[in-house]
Amino acid sequence: MSNHNVKNSQSNTSPSNGMKRMWELAFTQKILVISSCVLSVVSVAVSFVPFIAIYYIIRELAMNMGNLSGLDGAYIVRLGWLAGGSAISAIILNFFALMCSHLAAFKTLYSLKLKFTSHLASLPMGFHTDNSTGKIRKVVDDNIEKIEGFIAHQLPDIVGSFATPIVILIILFVFDWRMGLATLAPIILLYVLQSIYMGKNSIKFIKTYQDSLEDMNNASVEYVRGISVVKAFSQTIYSFRKFYDSIKTYGDFALAYTKAFKNGFVMFLVVLNNIYIFLIPVIIWLSGGVEDYPKFAMSALFYLVFSVAITAPFLKLMYVSQKGRQIADGIERMDRVFNEKPLPEAKYPKTTNNFDIDFENVSFSYDEAEALSGISFTAKQNEVTALAGPSGSGKSTIAHLIPRFYDVGTGSIKIGKLDIRDMSSEYLMNIVSFVFQEVFLFQQSILDNIKIGNKNASLNDVIAAAKAAQCHEFIEKLPNGYDTVIGTNNIHLSGGEKQRIVIARAILKNAPIIVLDEATAFADPENEHKIQLAFE
Repeated sequence: MSNHNVKNSQSNTSPSNGMKRMWELAFTQKILVISSCVLSVVSVAVSFVPFIAIYYIIRELAMNMGNLSGLDGAYIVRLGWLAGGSAISAIILNFFALMCSHLAAFKTLYSLKLKFTSHLASLPMGFHTDNSTGKIRKVVDDNIEKIEGFIAHQLPDIVGSFATPIVILIILFVFDWRMGLATLAPIILLYVLQSIYMGKNSIKFIKTYQDSLEDMNNASVEYVRGISVVKAFSQTIYSFRKFYDSIKTYGDFALAYTKAFKNGFVMFLVVLNNIYIFLIPVIIWLSGGVEDYPKFAMSALFYLVFSVAITAPFLKLMYVSQKGRQIADGIERMDRVFNEKPLPEAKYPKTTNNFDIDFENVSFSYDEAEALSGISFTAKQNEVTALAGPSGSGKSTIAHLIPRFYDVGTGSIKIGKLDIRDMSSEYLMNIVSFVFQEVFLFQQSILDNIKIGNKNASLNDVIAAAKAAQCHEFIEKLPNGYDTVIGTNNIHLSGGEKQRIVIARAILKNAPIIVLDEATAFADPENEHKIQLAFE
């Protein structure tokens, strides 16, 4: 049976801008998020109070250095309490800001993951066969998960980081506007450097970075699934070219990107960590015309100390903005999945009591490649209809069209003279059982795996289905019988045994139509014989 790489035939609408959507998602829990932002801003403002208080303490000490009896001890103690209290208050306020942001993040993440997985379940099987599990896993476990990090951590940091320059500007121009300008100049220079070195190229980098990670995820999942083959033939990772090439491509790209931005980033750090270098010439120049030298010296000392304190907020702002672009790109990838539309449902769905299957002049194409052309045949109820032909002749395509994994291009497929597009998807899934060529069992008990066919079935019903599928005998020999969990304690099943459990699942479902896609392809002669008995 041939496998085809299929793209959904429906055209996707353009996903919303990632940054815009990121903020929309962030403010899903408005009260909590706004509370977090307000608390974060207040925390930032309060965190600068100790610097001002310490400045006035040093000033008081310096002004009375020659006459200690003139010191105002009570004033110094009050300033000390103010410095300590404001530092503790800033920590407490930041704690409550993070509490609010984390509550908002967890609620948003829960709702978003539930919505996303529900949407995945509503998409036709064609979407899932077209998109690898590695790609979908990255969206669910990585891209969506980063939204939680953005709301819980980056959002308060962003608000605080944007509030920081405002607070800093106020402080810088209160004491001496000239030294304030000297401190502000290198900060403006930093943003100019950042826009030059990390502007347009940064957006391109994020997309390439996410694409590379997605490729590695796809290749790694495929590699892990095929590890038994790799080991059996004494091969190494180098022989698994797709995985190796994806790692090599990512490594080469990351190294090239790092080299391209190293000069700009080094210059950014040098300027940011040495703002005082810009201040010293201005202080020397201004000192020539100063009348109140002690007061000027204290102001200069304040700006020199404060220039070191402002490094951390601006460095955090750079990292937060870079992280935000990564998250925004991940959201765009998530929205591409959200923009995939389920197959259209019948407005007034119908049912049937007849289960003859009629293909009437059916044509179907995978992208530009035609898979079926003008196919017509009838599969009668209570009969076995077999499709024979070489690999790539369209047998799997026909099997996939019956349960409506895709919609036909032209023609129609009817069950009981009723077009399957006039049935609800739920009803169609209820009347059709499908046994894939590649079986999948969950890491649960055998009982739970079989009961997927009918959640309300009793143990006796499951055993009867297992007997019919010729798998009751080997299940009974397992350590815990039907309660044995597959994949634990070195308990593994052969391909044929797995196939028979899947057939038991289909028998338990008791659907009037069963579609078998080369169900014995991976079975040995003994298992194939038992599978044939199960079919009968």
